[in-house]
Amino acid sequence: MSTKSNQAEASAKIEDSQVGQRFVYQDDELIDKPFDWGQLKRLFSYMKPYKKQMLPIIIIMMLVGAITKLTVPLLIREAIDNAIIPKDKNLLIIIVGIMLGVYVVQWLANTFRIKFTNMIGQRVIFDLRHDLFSHIQKLSFRFFDTRPAGSVLVRVTNYVNSLQDLFTNGVVNLLIDVVQLVGIIVILLTFNFKLGAAIIVTVPIMFMISTKLRKRIRHAWQDVTMKQSRLNAHLNECIQGIRVTQAYSQEKENIQFFTKMNMINRLSWNRASMLNQSFGPLIEITGAIGYCILFWFGAYLIQTEEISVGLLVAFATYIGYFWEPITRLGQMYSQLLIAMASAERIFEFIDEKPSVAELEDAKDLPNIKGNVKFENLVFEYEPGRPALKGFNLDVRAGQSIALVGHTGSGKSTIMNLLCRFYDPTEGRIEIDGNNIRHVTIQSLRSQIGVVLQDTFIFSGTIRDNIRFGRLNATNEEIELAAKAVHAHDFIVSLPNGYDTEVQERGNVLSMGQRQLISFARALLANPRVLILDEATASIDTDTELKIQEALKTLLAGRTSFIVAHRLSTIRNADKIVVLDHGRMMEIGNHDELMQEQKIYYGLIQAQYKFLQDAV
Repeated sequence: MSTKSNQAEASAKIEDSQVGQRFVYQDDELIDKPFDWGQLKRLFSYMKPYKKQMLPIIIIMMLVGAITKLTVPLLIREAIDNAIIPKDKNLLIIIVGIMLGVYVVQWLANTFRIKFTNMIGQRVIFDLRHDLFSHIQKLSFRFFDTRPAGSVLVRVTNYVNSLQDLFTNGVVNLLIDVVQLVGIIVILLTFNFKLGAAIIVTVPIMFMISTKLRKRIRHAWQDVTMKQSRLNAHLNECIQGIRVTQAYSQEKENIQFFTKMNMINRLSWNRASMLNQSFGPLIEITGAIGYCILFWFGAYLIQTEEISVGLLVAFATYIGYFWEPITRLGQMYSQLLIAMASAERIFEFIDEKPSVAELEDAKDLPNIKGNVKFENLVFEYEPGRPALKGFNLDVRAGQSIALVGHTGSGKSTIMNLLCRFYDPTEGRIEIDGNNIRHVTIQSLRSQIGVVLQDTFIFSGTIRDNIRFGRLNATNEEIELAAKAVHAHDFIVSLPNGYDTEVQERGNVLSMGQRQLISFARALLANPRVLILDEATASIDTDTELKIQEALKTLLAGRTSFIVAHRLSTIRNADKIVVLDHGRMMEIGNHDELMQEQKIYYGLIQAQYKFLQDAV
């Protein structure tokens, strides 16, 4: 190992706890509880849908393979005792021919078994990953507030992938090994009970020793999964924040920190692998003891003419077969521990209940007019730190409401509660007299449109991104929406127009262009309630002038909530709500609030001064 690697390893050993402190999340603790057989049963329940389709074929092929394999030592004994020693060439040729046929049947059985087990295994992995992803889509914002994207990603990819061997090979191999072990034990004890019992007595000793390793191995693999989760979280953070990293010339420090995390991950894997590999030498030593007993005691039995030479050779072959499944069972147990460590993390997410959940008797929200009422809203992101304190507001259908205030005053929180991204700690929200907690989430959000400051553009074409607002929209409707928000001209100027492929997060587009696409998306959705959360913050002055007319089209006939700081965006609102530390301090239109000369007046004056200083 190089000096650089040695230094990184020593540093990683020292700073493991420090790295852990930087990336501590709810799922970053070892799950210290007994081996959960119920969870293992739950994992294998994913095979149930396929048991009638393919399991009978697999079991038949498995039994054929095991029986043919156990037949070979019997043919060897027959060849030695009745053909080789008596020098019967004709019988030897017949036995060799039968043995070749047995090997062909065994090869065909194993080939078909592997084919079908791989098919079932991949279907099980597909179902498990589908269930996990589908459940993650339903989880509330509060869940994602406490977990990095990398921690979620590693469960859907790495942890599910780690179960592939278990489902494609592990389960069937376990059955094969059990059948083979039982068959060998019965054969050995039947042919010569004393010799068979003398050899098999070593097995309980091996299992007594191996049980002491199980808990340590399980914790070691749990630690590996935790370190991998942290590594993925950091990697995702670095990729998302690469511009900030390069802007502040922090590449070297980032590489050093990643090297430490990478080394910690490697050391964790080494510890788990070392414990895992301890099964192999243990079985080899036990097997060597078994062979010593066989040849020592077997030689004595041959001398006393209690067994034949052919039977001794058959015993030796069976013992070779015997320790193969024992070795695989030890590896299977280690594989099972790895799988359980991953399954615990996967089911931890699947068992996570959304903090915003529908009532059992929730009904679809009928087509709304847009009357919205906030009644005594109190909300806390963290206990004891309220973001809203008794917020009340009655909005009539078609009104535009502007929310203003300093950062952290509660503007975006109100919008998050209206969309039911969170549920209020106290109070209620009604739309057309319907408590939004009593309606289905899909029917609520389908009638609310949201345009955010940080517009998310998906990989794909511009047409697909606009169509995301209404998936059944025609191409003509998409283009009409784009024209209404003045996005059509820049779109058609692109190489492939509306079919131009945009990269991840729309990096080929400017911030203003992304915002225009989000406006077209919202207009296409045609919601009755529209939320503009700092939606014009990233648009230059010239572009803003163009979309003011588009906003009139977008807001016409809709109840709208506008979170913004620019005077041009909010001065025409029907009501302006001034917030401060979660409380409503003022309400009125622009002229009324300017006449009062209180908080809103101060905000406007500060904005004018800033613009004058900038000029």
